[in-house]
Amino acid sequence: MFAFKASAQQGTRMFRVKTLSKCVFRRKISSRLVLGIETSCDETGAAVMDETGLILGESLHSQKEVHMKTGGIIPTVAQRLHRENIGRVVQEAMERSGVTQSQLSAVATTVKPGLALSLGIGLDFSLNFVKLHQKPFIPIHHMEAHALTVRMFQPVVFPFLVLLVSGGHSLLALARGIDDFLLLGQTLDEAPGDTMDKVARRLSLIKHPKCSMISGGQAIELLARDGDRLKFLFKPPMGAHYDCNFSFAGLRNQVTMSIQKKEVEEGVEQGTLLSCVNDIAAATQHTVASHIAKRTHRAILFCKAKGLLPSCNPTLVVSGGVASNQYIRKTLKIVTDTTGLHLLCPPSKFCTDNGVMIAWNGVERLREGKGILSHTEEVNYEPKAPLGVNITAEVKEAAIKLPPLKLRITD
Repeated sequence: MFAFKASAQQGTRMFRVKTLSKCVFRRKISSRLVLGIETSCDETGAAVMDETGLILGESLHSQKEVHMKTGGIIPTVAQRLHRENIGRVVQEAMERSGVTQSQLSAVATTVKPGLALSLGIGLDFSLNFVKLHQKPFIPIHHMEAHALTVRMFQPVVFPFLVLLVSGGHSLLALARGIDDFLLLGQTLDEAPGDTMDKVARRLSLIKHPKCSMISGGQAIELLARDGDRLKFLFKPPMGAHYDCNFSFAGLRNQVTMSIQKKEVEEGVEQGTLLSCVNDIAAATQHTVASHIAKRTHRAILFCKAKGLLPSCNPTLVVSGGVASNQYIRKTLKIVTDTTGLHLLCPPSKFCTDNGVMIAWNGVERLREGKGILSHTEEVNYEPKAPLGVNITAEVKEAAIKLPPLKLRITD
């Protein structure tokens, strides 16, 4: 059993995170309990948590190995795998928690945004569950859950700046409350995790002996450690746009053209590992990290200029699957050190999609009495759902130019 400690204003709280192999954890129930369910993309997750943040039981079924073989997520396949596994995953989480359905105070489930077919499985299961057991239902915004996960482990007070970067999302927002966000910037095309996965597929990294069993993004990070990023100089995206939006499709096109050129030079066909894969990985990763860091830097300066961040201990929270990339974290650390912010990231296990973060968001909403529905109310899933109030136009109008900042990472 792993333990994460965080000091709270009224004492010290202990958050216990069980490994999936542990036996049932039984305890006397002394607080309200929430079952969290996550099926927004390719992870079927469930967790039971009490209102202090104690994880009583959890289970997670990942589809990543299946989707790696097909070169990407096929929505109908993801839907089938969610349908086949959700009952077992929820049952495992409940059994490991030692909690019965009657002891639950509410069920929290991701209903937006995400893949429509995946969201539908989780929502249908949850609605049937709450109707059967007559429990309140708490619809969860997936990105809000990512943004608030860190509050399980650190006593982070509002407001704080949030950077969410994953395979499907990339955005910057100011969190002012559990359901109060100002959107500062978002991706205009694809997400950074998606870009690195596509570059990894174009490089055929699944054929690399070190990368056959890991995701594309993880393969890029791994090979980049032994690469020279200066061998390939990719143009940073959106250099002339003084806002906080992201764009990664143009970078991917640059990388693709470089790969094609090297294939011709080395006289090999597409699908053959190039001799310079480490260098291409390093250059790709650095350009992605640099773009994320610069947009985040501008978001910090904008928030400071508008008085949106507290003068005492302002914080940047980084979450989402790409937040596990250590090179990207180090570039962001340079930015926060320069601007006087405190950088916080959830443990890597909780950066990716899971039922725990959904349960925690449900706990936060249950505490404040926000967004809690009766088991008889109708709920629809939303594949596309904005986060908070969009003020990206105001950020663009401010046209903040960044001071020079060297993003030099030394291992």
